[in-house]
Amino acid sequence: MSSTERPTVVLVHGAFAESASWNRVIAGLHGRGLPAVAVANPLRGLAGDAAYVRDVIDGIGRPVVLVGHSYGGMVITEAAAGLEAVRSLVYVAAFAPDPGESALLLSGKFEGSTLASALVAYPVSTGGNEVRIADDKYHRQFCADVDAGEAALMASTQRPVTERALTDGLGTSEPAWSTRPSWFVIGEDDLNIPAEAVRFMAERASSRGTREIPGGSHAIAVSRPDAVVASILDAVGDEAG
Repeated sequence: MSSTERPTVVLVHGAFAESASWNRVIAGLHGRGLPAVAVANPLRGLAGDAAYVRDVIDGIGRPVVLVGHSYGGMVITEAAAGLEAVRSLVYVAAFAPDPGESALLLSGKFEGSTLASALVAYPVSTGGNEVRIADDKYHRQFCADVDAGEAALMASTQRPVTERALTDGLGTSEPAWSTRPSWFVIGEDDLNIPAEAVRFMAERASSRGTREIPGGSHAIAVSRPDAVVASILDAVGDEAG
């Protein structure tokens, strides 16, 4: 695996989204000649989700830049630990946990998240509950800076997440951001993960570059793809980016 080989960008969505949430980002990357793969994150539990992402990376068989949105940041932090193929990390309105920290813990570390009041929970046959955002609350909660029609489609295609996944703590003793360079993109009006929480995690990770998007919602990969692409290009090392 050559260290000079241009990487594949691997994109990992979080809860209440799905792989197509990266479509505009992928179009921007393809326009720069960069291959990209959007992973279908299982959203069942942190260890299993991370193992699946590692399988995808192994199957690609070349260097990757790993990008996570929301809970996907938990997954890439776990998946990349000790994985030589991962060159760098990009956290898009995402969690960058320390060992033992969960998505639930980090989202409540600072004031401003209104996610809990927007959720609908129900039991699943495999045990425990899974949650989704209520359709009538999805637009305001998740993607206030996209138009209503697109928000309605996103609500209908959202992928629910198990409560277990949101409460699982980071299992690795060495988070990937402590050994790989990382970049962050923050939506200043994010109602899922408060901007202050992402700033805290970016500073803790010694972010190489942090973009803050005025008026940006949690769904900035959809609403502000150019900013996300720019951060990924920085992580790739594309001088023109």
